[in-house]
Amino acid sequence: MQYILVLFYSRHGTTAALASEVCHGIDSVPGAEARLRTVPPVAPTTQVAAPPVPPAGAPYATLDDLRDCAGLVMGSPTRFGNMAAPLKYFLDGTSELWLSGALVGRPAGVFTSTQTAHGGQETTLLTMMLPLLHHGMLLVGVPFTEPALSHTTGGGTPYGAGHVAHGAHGGALREAEIAIARALGRRVAETALKLGPR
Repeated sequence: MQYILVLFYSRHGTTAALASEVCHGIDSVPGAEARLRTVPPVAPTTQVAAPPVPPAGAPYATLDDLRDCAGLVMGSPTRFGNMAAPLKYFLDGTSELWLSGALVGRPAGVFTSTQTAHGGQETTLLTMMLPLLHHGMLLVGVPFTEPALSHTTGGGTPYGAGHVAHGAHGGALREAEIAIARALGRRVAETALKLGPR
């Protein structure tokens, strides 16, 4: 059994809900299993750091989680068209994996949640891809053969899964957003299995 790391940061729960759906997609692929991990919030030096173990929810990610994964699906809420600082901070600490080439050739996908339709969803997905490219990972998107991509009125693009929180649905994921998130998880898992163990 190979595991696909689902690494995310979520402040209000919508990115965490997307992460859960990505996990469902991964777990639907025989021979693959999802490993859900989050990152701690960052704070100014005047505030107390987060505890080493979160009080609830997914455990905090370690470099070993990343080093040993067969693939990666990474998610973040948007912050002015970019990933949130806690996820960027975690990635900034992965230099030893970059130096050793530990992630080269592994598949990766991305997902995000925005407050509004014009909240920077696509730029966030694209900027999240940049460190993955530097790590030599193989980017996996969502092709237009996924029917939900043509019907979504919320989030989701060829670049990755998404959620738009504003509107009649509020924070609840829409049916098409769930389908796209699960499709992304399946695609990364299937790609990892086709590439074989490292």
